[in-house]
Order: sequence, then structure tokens, then C-alpha cells
Amino acid sequence: MTFGLTIEKLLLIGVIAAVIIGPERLPAAAESLRAFLTQARRLARSAQEHVRDELGPEVSDVDWQRLDPRRYDPRRIVREALFAEPDVPAASSAPPSSATDHAGGTEAPVPAATGQRVPATPPSPGE
Repeated sequence: MTFGLTIEKLLLIGVIAAVIIGPERLPAAAESLRAFLTQARRLARSAQEHVRDELGPEVSDVDWQRLDPRRYDPRRIVREALFAEPDVPAASSAPPSSATDHAGGTEAPVPAATGQRVPATPPSPGE
């Protein structure tokens, strides 16, 4: 991440820092900045190794770039879903169930404990 910093901006920041800090303290400031950056890199590297050790080898195989939420385009997802070939399930070879009563209405499956059929739709008030 460069945070929008270009070479020109970095040079300008360096010149301003050199003027503010002064030529006497500039080498000490540069050394402390170098030490800070080195320690920050070491800390980040050890944190990465610790996370990798805790999560195991299966996480290191994940393609994180592919899972980046900024790469998802809802229009593309909908377009692919609409124009995709439908998956046709194989026809069932089981005989049709006889889950109808004598009047031709449908009933829900029989509960195992009671042995009674429960209507799939509630009866109308006139029944």
C-alpha cells in the first residue's frame, strides 16, 4: 500500500523533514527510523508465522486473492446464474408414494410415533 504517495511527494516530505530536523540531528533520526521499520517488519513476520502455525497447513493452500470481496461483481454473478445450464437431476426410479387420501387431497407424511396421517393443509372452517 502506498497510500497515494508518489516519488515527488516522498521527496518533498524528506526535504521538509531535513529542514525541520536539521543537519545535525538528521543521521540520528534516520537511524531511529530504520530501527523502527526493521522492528515493525520483524513483528509482522513473526505474527504471520504464528498465525500460519496456529491455523495449520490447509490455510496456506487457500488462494486469498480469489476470495477478495472487492473482486465480486453482483451483475456478473446474476448474469452467470441466469444463463447457466440448469442441472437436470436424474429421474427417480422409486414408485410414486400414495400420500393422498380418498378424497384426492394430499397429506403430510405419517409421524412414526402416532401412526395417524396429518393433513398438509389446515381444514377450512366449513369442514
